[in-house]
Amino acid sequence: MSRRVFVVGAGIAGLAAAVEAQRRGARVVLHEAAPHAGGRCRSFFDPKLGVTLDNGNHLLLSGNQSTMAYLRAIGATDTLIGPTQPEYPFFDAASGDAWTIRMSPGRLPRWIFDADARVPGTLPADYLPFLPLFWAKPGRTIEESVRRKDRVWSLLVRPLLRAMLNADPSEASAELAAGLLRETVAQGGQACRPLVARSGLSHAFVEPALRLLQYGGADIRLGSRVAGIGVSGTDSKERVSSLAFEGAAEPVALGAGDGVVLAVPPHAARALVPDLSAPDSSRAIVTVHFAVDAPNGFQPMTCVVNGMSDWIFAADGRLSVTLVSADRWLATPHEELAQAVWLETAKAMRMPAVPTPPSQVVAEEHATFAALPAQEGLRAATRTRWPNFTLAGDWTATGLPATIEGAIRSGQKAADALLNPSMER
Repeated sequence: MSRRVFVVGAGIAGLAAAVEAQRRGARVVLHEAAPHAGGRCRSFFDPKLGVTLDNGNHLLLSGNQSTMAYLRAIGATDTLIGPTQPEYPFFDAASGDAWTIRMSPGRLPRWIFDADARVPGTLPADYLPFLPLFWAKPGRTIEESVRRKDRVWSLLVRPLLRAMLNADPSEASAELAAGLLRETVAQGGQACRPLVARSGLSHAFVEPALRLLQYGGADIRLGSRVAGIGVSGTDSKERVSSLAFEGAAEPVALGAGDGVVLAVPPHAARALVPDLSAPDSSRAIVTVHFAVDAPNGFQPMTCVVNGMSDWIFAADGRLSVTLVSADRWLATPHEELAQAVWLETAKAMRMPAVPTPPSQVVAEEHATFAALPAQEGLRAATRTRWPNFTLAGDWTATGLPATIEGAIRSGQKAADALLNPSMER
C-alpha cells in the first residue's frame, strides 16, 4: 500500500505539494479550512460587478521554473498570456509621460544601449551602479545597497522592486531583491517575459490541480480545519503521529510511512507549532477593479510610477489596478479610494476622468509577509525536527519574496523532502 501524505492547506503551496506528492505515488489527503481552495490566489464571483474577479493581481515571469513545471503537471500551460517579447510599458502619473522597457532576449543587457528600449533620458552608464544589488549582503535594505539614485532608480528599479517585494526599497530586504534579480534579470529577457492568468487565477492554478488530484484518487476535504498536531516517540525517534480536526470525535492516526505537509499562513502555523520561527509582520495589497473596457491597443499590464497605483492590468470588460505596500490605504473608504485611483487610471488610459466606472475594492490586509531584513531571518526551513513533517508556504525560506513562484517551489520542496528516500533522516 502506498504511503499517505496529508497536506494541510489548499493554497498554491499546498496544491503544489499535493500535486508533487501524488506524482511521486503517494495517496494524498488534502485538508483546507476554507470552503474553497486557492488561498490568496483564487477567483470569485462578485455580485456587485456581475463578473468573476481575482482576489489580487499576480504577475508571473516566463523564467519562473517551478511555476511552469507546476502548470505542465496540471495541464494548464495554456492559461497564461502576455507579450511575445519581454516588454514593460510604464506611465509616469506625475508628468504624464509613457515609455516601454524592451529587454533584449539574451543574458547580455544590450537593451540598455538602445535609447528606444531603456528609460528615457538615461545613458548606459546610468545602469552600472545597480550591479551590486545582484550580490547584496544579508541584513541590508535595497536603498542601503544602491550607490546612486537617479532616473533609473526612480523610474525603473525602485517601482519594479517595490511591486515585486510588496515593500518600499527604503525598508525592503536587499538579499531578497538579489535572489529575485538573479533568477530573472540575470537570466536575460527570455526569463523576463511578463505573464498573467488569461481567465483568472482559479482557472489557471486551482481548478486544474483539483481535477488532477481527484482523478488520481486524492481525498479533498474543504471546510476541514486542523485543530492540533499529535507527536509521539522520544528524542531522534519523535514524529508526528496524529492530526486533530475541528468537529471530529477522534484524531486521525498516521501510519509509520505517512507524512504531513503544513501549508498554512505563518500565524496559523505558529498556532499549531508554538515554537516555530515564522515571519510576524505583513504588508497589505489593495486591488481596485473597474467594470470598463480598456482602450484598443492597451497592453495587458502597465507599471505606474510617481502615483498612488503600481500596476494596471487589462482583462475583458475590466481594468484592475494594484496598490502595493498598501497599509496606508486600508482605512480609506472604498468609494473614495476608487475615485482617486480612477483619476490616475483614466489619465494613463487616456480615458474620461468622470464618471467613475462601477468598481470593487479588494483589500488583503495580510497579503504577504513583510519582506524586511529582520523578517527574512524568521523564515522557517522546509524540514522540521520531525522527519515526517515538513513546511510549505511563500513565507518559508525559499530565497524569494512572497510570490506564486516561491509558494509553488516551497510546496514541491516539502513533498520532495517527505518522499525522497535519500533525503529521509
